[in-house]
Amino acid sequence: MENQDKDLRSIQEVRNLLREAEKAQKILVTYDQAKINNIIKVVTDACIQNAVRLAKMANEETGFGIWQDKVIKNVFGSRGVYEAIKDQKTIGILKEDKEKMTIDVGTAVGVIAGIVPSTNPTSTVMYKSLISIKAGNSIVFSPHPGALKCILETVEVIRKALKSVGCPETAVSCISIPTMEATQELMKNNITKLILATGGYAMVKSAYSSGTPAIGVGAGNGPAFIEKTADVKQAVKRIMDSKTFDNGTICASEQSVVVERCMEDTVKKEFLAQGAYFLDEQEAKQLGNFILRANGTMNPQIVGKSVKKIAELANLTRVPDSARVLIAKECKVGHTVPYSHEKLAPILAFYVEDNEDTALDRICEILYFEGMGHTFCMHSKNEELVKRFSLRVPASRILINTLGSLGGVGATTNLFPALTLGCGAVGGSSSSNNIGPLDLINIKRVAYGVREVEELRKDAALEGSSDVGGCSNMGDISQLVDTLVKKIMKELV
Repeated sequence: MENQDKDLRSIQEVRNLLREAEKAQKILVTYDQAKINNIIKVVTDACIQNAVRLAKMANEETGFGIWQDKVIKNVFGSRGVYEAIKDQKTIGILKEDKEKMTIDVGTAVGVIAGIVPSTNPTSTVMYKSLISIKAGNSIVFSPHPGALKCILETVEVIRKALKSVGCPETAVSCISIPTMEATQELMKNNITKLILATGGYAMVKSAYSSGTPAIGVGAGNGPAFIEKTADVKQAVKRIMDSKTFDNGTICASEQSVVVERCMEDTVKKEFLAQGAYFLDEQEAKQLGNFILRANGTMNPQIVGKSVKKIAELANLTRVPDSARVLIAKECKVGHTVPYSHEKLAPILAFYVEDNEDTALDRICEILYFEGMGHTFCMHSKNEELVKRFSLRVPASRILINTLGSLGGVGATTNLFPALTLGCGAVGGSSSSNNIGPLDLINIKRVAYGVREVEELRKDAALEGSSDVGGCSNMGDISQLVDTLVKKIMKELV
């Protein structure tokens, strides 16, 4: 009975939040671009001022990652995003083409539902709030229960900033009684116009099944290919830095390394030199049994944990305290192969293939199994090979000579800075973009007439005249049309 009461209270809370968010959004749409820009500047400043405190809160509450790295994510999710969006036009006249006589008008979509994961809780709230407000929308967050306190505190920081500049604080709000029923109500309620879903596969699928337009992100499972022409030392450093950043909690981080057989010893030697620990067959089996739960999903106990903690949990007694990443050699891909799955922890699979062709096949196999449309990393100086791989690999972000985790979100690349990474149709997503404000608006097109129907008829007649061997009387359009119709009917018969 108590649980039932909680569910009912949570549903009612969502309805109340949505009504208030709708009122706030009706005020937001009256603001011009300059006022919106000022609001997001104030919100950004508030997020920066609280970046360290909120990072520590997230680390303490979830037990995931490294708080110092979460500070970087908070700064990236606020200042990094602000710098990218501050000059974007999202409100009113976006573009006017005098020659083609068209005008693009940006309009907000309305109230957005924001799903927040426990792996990147505070930075995700900052990022989604900024891109939503920049587009003239309000947003209601559904927090992961395991990160409720730090998410609510981040929302409170943003609401105070909104209030300080006269913007309705209810433009950003959050469920305080998180239940599955509340999240379902948020996604399916008629007030909600769009869902920004970041989380596990089940949550994202639920968003797309809600009946409300959604932008969702599935699992990442990005392989990294170290090709013969690569700077091996630099490639390994980038992979190690990426996989240890916040203990691997960013979904774009590398999940496996693929090398050609001729490169195996060189690459392995460099990984060892930079602090990786290669598991023997028994250790790999032991950890593999701990990576997945009985239902085939990732064991949450490994998420965001250090190598030392994972070794303790899996009873790996020979792993040195200095080890930075655990690596297991693998030759298969599939549901019963733990290392071929996404592992949001400092754990990598290591695949050795005969040549670049079989390496490409393996990379595609990994992504088609899990992580379709997400991210692929390649370390190479061979530009033609990069193009060849890019044409075939089913990934929306193909990152060359950079970190997967920070390159995918746009921190070490010139991709749009985002913490929601679309996977495209191949990955079951409605977009392949790094999601920004322009994904959260509708664009109305104003188009002036430039032709009359008589001109269209004349053009059609002129085109058709060549098919009937020409016509001496080009002015007799109806005769041409009749001739064309008779010819077509004859061919059909």
